Amino acid sequence: MSEQFQGGLRLLSKPTKLADLAALAGVSTATVSRALSGHPSVSKATQARIQALAREHDVRPNQLARNLRLRSTGAIGLAMPLGHARTQHLTDPFFLSLLGYIADLLVDRGYDVLLSRVLPENGDWLDRLVDAGRVDGLLLVGQSDQYETIERVASRYAPLVAWGVHREGQRHLAIGSDNVAGGRLAAEHLLERGRRRLLFVGDPAPPEFADRLAGFAAAARAAGVRAEVLATAMDPDRVHAAMRTRLAVGTLPDAIFAASDVAAMSVLRAVGEAGLDVPREVAVIGYDDVTLAAHTSPPLTTIRQDLARGAALMVDRLLARVAGETAEHAVIAPELVVRAST
Repeated sequence: MSEQFQGGLRLLSKPTKLADLAALAGVSTATVSRALSGHPSVSKATQARIQALAREHDVRPNQLARNLRLRSTGAIGLAMPLGHARTQHLTDPFFLSLLGYIADLLVDRGYDVLLSRVLPENGDWLDRLVDAGRVDGLLLVGQSDQYETIERVASRYAPLVAWGVHREGQRHLAIGSDNVAGGRLAAEHLLERGRRRLLFVGDPAPPEFADRLAGFAAAARAAGVRAEVLATAMDPDRVHAAMRTRLAVGTLPDAIFAASDVAAMSVLRAVGEAGLDVPREVAVIGYDDVTLAAHTSPPLTTIRQDLARGAALMVDRLLARVAGETAEHAVIAPELVVRAST
């Protein structure tokens, strides 16, 4: 950073190095480096002042050199394990929404995002992700049927956070909604509407769906009602086929709780094709409150998960773990969103 003189005033040319930025800020080069990396040894006020100067003068530390010094990759892994739903894609509205929130937050924190769609063939898929040395930490969007694998790896790898359920004694850190409470909300709403022939549609094996079914069934039992279960893979076409078969035989349900909004949309399609009126003859309720839920015909009643808050909690607690700090699981209360399908 050279000095120039104009009209008796000393002007500083554009800074190009951390040392130049340090001179402008009146601190050491080491302090500038730590401030730009968000190191806790530098006060928040000093960090903000130096980061503002860096943005103003477009000064950027050499990222590779910084990563080598800090033994950091500058990247966070974002993986979606699909052990129970191998045909599911990243374009699923629920996953797409949560992935979008998470990726935006990580980029805002200065991290690159390494995205993986995992089809587990054996138990070492997670070991390979965390041991490859390509990321500073890993976020899992869902536990699928890989709960035990996640538990095993979490016992030796701390910067790992999953979206999903939390069980008593669980080792891996999880953020998610209270799925039991969500299932209970669904049943109570349908029962209040006078429905008595309740049907749950979805895959009861993955932990989140299992909890939704447990809450739904418990609320039904408390009201003296038995909840029927139509177990099916969560692929939209398979939900639709299973629902069409079920509607063709036996006593018709008067209320259907689908394990996700996407499954509920397939249910609505099958019910409509059967010539049944929603909600007069059959009420339908979903889970998630994806954007499309408000635009189905009729608009879908659902249980909302606060994905924006969930994503923020996942990122904050993962980065705390990356920094060597303690961080605990969190459970988010679900919310009933009533629309015209019930």
